[in-house]
Amino acid sequence: MAEQKKSALEIIKSYDGPKLRIMEVCGTHTHEIFRLGIRKILPETIELISGPGCPVCVTPIGFIDEAVMLALDHQVTICTFGDLIRVPGTTMSLAGARAEGANIQIVYTPLDAVEYAVGHPEEQVVFLSVGFETTTPSSCLAVKKAKEENLQNFSILTANKTMPNAYQALKGSADAFLYPGHVNAITGEEECKKLAQDGVISGVIAGFTAKELLTALAVIIEKSKTKKSYFVNCYPRVVRPEGNPAAQKMIKEVMEPCDSEWRGLGVIPMSGLKLRQAYEAYDARLKFHLPKMQGKPNPACRCGDVLQGKCKPSDCKVFGRGCTPQHPIGACMVSNEGSCSAYYQYGME
Repeated sequence: MAEQKKSALEIIKSYDGPKLRIMEVCGTHTHEIFRLGIRKILPETIELISGPGCPVCVTPIGFIDEAVMLALDHQVTICTFGDLIRVPGTTMSLAGARAEGANIQIVYTPLDAVEYAVGHPEEQVVFLSVGFETTTPSSCLAVKKAKEENLQNFSILTANKTMPNAYQALKGSADAFLYPGHVNAITGEEECKKLAQDGVISGVIAGFTAKELLTALAVIIEKSKTKKSYFVNCYPRVVRPEGNPAAQKMIKEVMEPCDSEWRGLGVIPMSGLKLRQAYEAYDARLKFHLPKMQGKPNPACRCGDVLQGKCKPSDCKVFGRGCTPQHPIGACMVSNEGSCSAYYQYGME
């Protein structure tokens, strides 16, 4: 009689091998794993650690300082996603700038910022372009639209990042990665495959439902037994091998790779995106002649260590004390994808 195939849940609960450290690269994975109670069923030998997959969290403090300077010194209208407003800069957040009279508008898409600029020709409008490959195409689309309409009062401040070189920078921080399914929906499988083939990093692309996350964890457990590097796409209903060619083409047309600073990880070569020369009229740094700004983090905050998987949010001395979602000290407590906010929300003191 053939042996009955174990379910993903059975594979996870019966694991008794060596300790496995699995990094949830994506902040949404962190929140969903908490919300679904998956951590409660894991054996002690499986440790989930947070990674740098929250775009707001890895955005450097200097970027916030640039936005505050634009808002207060240049009196531009800042259009931004809501979770950036309360991220602390060196001296203040955008919420603090708004309290001092700055015009800060919350938008839901970059095209909303373009629409705002069209409707307010007397204002200079800057959209804060933050995110990974998932959201970058929409920023590129906004810039293309602004150029087509010859908008003179619209530009973007870029902090767009790409994941492959960040994975390289995190080599050795975990035994396997849970790759962010929505990023790979754009980029496809190739980069992650190459990391495994080169023996650099093992990992699986994971979805966001309970079944998809349990399947991804079970695959990591089974593959780890081979002692070889591996890659598996556990989210094939959304992630195709080639990704989204149209989105890739859009990014390549409007932006080009550049070195980029990641909070906690420092400057990672060619891990960022900036506007190409053909679109530099819409680069807020060039348009407003912004100086290079090096932000200063609060020394009490360990957000950088959390993003590298060096500590858990609850290891930080100010977690849940001086730093709460109502009064955040670090970006990881602000964002809806932040690890610290997940630990706080789900009572992981």
